Amino acid sequence: MKVFFHLPYKTAPDESLCAVVFIRAGKETQRQQIILESPDREHWTGQLELSTKEYTLTYSYYTLTDGQIARQEWNILPRVVFLQADKETYHFYDFWADLPAKSWLYSAALAPQMGPQPLTESPSCIVLRAHIPGLQEGQKPYLCGEHPALGAWNAQQALPLVPANINEWKVALDASLLSFPTVYKFVIKNADGSFLWELDGNRVLNGPQPGPAETWVYSGLYPRFDIKPVRAAGTVIPVFSIRTETDWGAGDFGSLKTFVDWAASTGQKMIQILPVNDTSLTGTWQDSYPYNSVSVYAFHPIYADMAALPPLPKAEQADFERQRKQLNELPQMDYEAVLRLKMERLRAAYKQEGRTVFFETDFKKFWEENTNWLPAYAMFCALRDQFGTPDWRTWPQHSQFSEKEMYAFYTQPSAQREDAYFHFYVQFVLHKQLVEAHQYAHSKGIGLKGDIPIGVSPYSADAWTEPALFNLNAQAGAPPDDFSATGQNWGFPTYNWEEMAKDGYGWWKRRFMHMTRYFDAYRIDHVLGFFRIWEIPLHSVEGLLGQFAPALPLSVQDMAAFGFHFEDKYLRPYITDEVLEELFGADTAFVKTSCLTEEENGFYSLNDTYDTQRKIEKAFAADKDPQRLKIRNHLYALCNQVLFVPHRLDQHLYHPRISALQTAAYRALPQDQREAYERLYNDYFYHRQDEFWKQEALKKLPALTQSTAMLCCAEDLGMIPHCVPEVMHRLQMLSLEIQRMPKRLGETFANTADYPYLSVATPSTHDMSVLRGWWKEKPQLTQRFWNEVLHR
Repeated sequence: MKVFFHLPYKTAPDESLCAVVFIRAGKETQRQQIILESPDREHWTGQLELSTKEYTLTYSYYTLTDGQIARQEWNILPRVVFLQADKETYHFYDFWADLPAKSWLYSAALAPQMGPQPLTESPSCIVLRAHIPGLQEGQKPYLCGEHPALGAWNAQQALPLVPANINEWKVALDASLLSFPTVYKFVIKNADGSFLWELDGNRVLNGPQPGPAETWVYSGLYPRFDIKPVRAAGTVIPVFSIRTETDWGAGDFGSLKTFVDWAASTGQKMIQILPVNDTSLTGTWQDSYPYNSVSVYAFHPIYADMAALPPLPKAEQADFERQRKQLNELPQMDYEAVLRLKMERLRAAYKQEGRTVFFETDFKKFWEENTNWLPAYAMFCALRDQFGTPDWRTWPQHSQFSEKEMYAFYTQPSAQREDAYFHFYVQFVLHKQLVEAHQYAHSKGIGLKGDIPIGVSPYSADAWTEPALFNLNAQAGAPPDDFSATGQNWGFPTYNWEEMAKDGYGWWKRRFMHMTRYFDAYRIDHVLGFFRIWEIPLHSVEGLLGQFAPALPLSVQDMAAFGFHFEDKYLRPYITDEVLEELFGADTAFVKTSCLTEEENGFYSLNDTYDTQRKIEKAFAADKDPQRLKIRNHLYALCNQVLFVPHRLDQHLYHPRISALQTAAYRALPQDQREAYERLYNDYFYHRQDEFWKQEALKKLPALTQSTAMLCCAEDLGMIPHCVPEVMHRLQMLSLEIQRMPKRLGETFANTADYPYLSVATPSTHDMSVLRGWWKEKPQLTQRFWNEVLHR
């Protein structure tokens, strides 16, 4: 059997074109690279020879430059074809497949995930493959044409199409029954029996026809139809808040199914949940923050459904039941007590069935799919508990992870190894329960949307196992906004994107692929982090001394071009008697005596005990008195009284301090220098970085957003550069629109009619009050909404 590939594609002089083909016969799969040839660098052909039997071929195209992949097709849906044993020749006539115009309609959240079906092919056969996304319930695609074999333009006699892949359909035509050229169109039959014809002109199938024992496959057809755009409603909710009468003080993966029932009954199509990653660092309530992941793969044990575990002996079960009722009757969740009780119950279940579960087929499959993270995560948890801290850098043993040490850990009997086995069991339980909830949601026509936190804990299993991927000497956060005038310091390490790029961002792709087992869509937390992150030095508590990373800093010569004369003193806090009186009032004398050193010309500097915010934090750590804490916060403010911060990689380059125009240091400048500083400040924050950040995002986001079939939704709030909407539109990412947090300057409430189609519209996020709370908290604002938006 001979297989020929045909592809029109114009390449650069140094580019070559290849097809990667996976050939499956029975249970065996082989991979082959087919190097295509072209006489003119515009029309490419390649050939594959196979023995005579049935095959399934999965293939896609890519270009090579200097032996490296330069460009690839959109690989979410590679072409899948079934080869019949009685055929001698197949010809595939393809077009290069980029991200389709409506890629969101191919996502797991919006498209029926139907697998390819084989066709019955005539000896001389033509197969047409068409992409028809967005079909509504009850709609089915057909092909109709002028030839009697194609229905003679009678839609009732049209030929039905069968699934070729997600949103792709195919039909086999007996070429011996046709005359060439022949005219045809695609048509959709509605649930009520009416028909929709494709909008463009007639299609023409030219000759010659295939020979005997030949099949010609034409792919890449995109008919257009007047199909109503998809819209869907849903709810975002933390899983722990879905508490039912049978729960253990918090909602879990079992109660998620109850919530699915409610969503289905109200006509919703999507449930978004907050992150469910394990955040167990200290075992205290401070671990309850869902965005501080210990692992980007592992789930939090608190979400395990205890009712799904095997029953215990009667007396033991009764004791757990008594404690369960007490916790579930509390008006608010007691995080520490719930987690403690659930872990006791999980340990009882592990003691009862754990080792037998490890020999089950389901666990073996789970193990094979998760060996890239599970053994290291479980070892991390065991060592965290053994040494009493998640700060792996302080561990007396294993502070530097290695595969060799992990192998020794699991081959030598110890209490810690047994504890790690327990975490295998817990993660398997959680995996099964979330998969079951996901499948249950699908059975009710509901999709699940997950949440991808932008950061991980510096004390995480991820940072321990792959520290080179993180800048552990920095903190991620956000610049000042409506939520915080001093910025936000999340405490996460920033990413070493240069290191991540070396394997094509494999860490992120593995993370995204892991989520596909449980979710149909996802929210990228703080998508701006893929353009640039707000990086704060370790000596800072607040976010004002941060800088964008990556960014284009300013040299002294750059500043001079704006008319600004740089001096080293602009890097040091500007502290005068006037500044001190304004901040500290009656406490000024104490601050001068205890915290400052007097310099020349009426200026002061912070002494060695108080010259960074972390030192100040430590000095006031034991204080509870409000007045003392007020002094601490004003000392933080003194640290921020600078006009520039040095570049993180070069101390001779500088960044204007964010919000510096509100500082006493700025007000103290001569008039001409204030004007010059304002010019360079505005250029730096609103113009200088735009193209640079755009290219940074386009290095990362295409590979990541196109690595799975999940629907990509982005949280694009905050200080949004001009390039962000452009990149998101190009990559077809859904934006986040909040009516009471409009993106246009001067608006109090956004106009929902102006929202882009590719958006998630919501009255609030997890960072804000819920709708009812917002309605009550500011009566004057509520009144404006009532009058100006609802016109009541």
